[in-house]
Amino acid sequence: MTAKNIIWHELIGLKAKVIRASHPELVGIEGYVLDETRNTLTIVGDRVWTVPKDVAEFEFETAAGKRIRVNGSKLVGRPEMRLKKRWRK
Repeated sequence: MTAKNIIWHELIGLKAKVIRASHPELVGIEGYVLDETRNTLTIVGDRVWTVPKDVAEFEFETAAGKRIRVNGSKLVGRPEMRLKKRWRK
């Protein structure tokens, strides 16, 4: 999993952290991705957070320990439909 192809992978179960967001209270949220909808990620840490994808930048940690930053606007869309999307390089 790399920064270029993370949008085609399953995000549920990955460790996630909100790096930047338009709403200051969202910055710093970290935990594991519990659920993903078209516009939100549900992150479980010290409590359950529902974070909108389009207003935040996330850092995901893979099983290998690699950290990948992704702009949330690239993740907008149903998880099963993101696989079908064609992205410009």
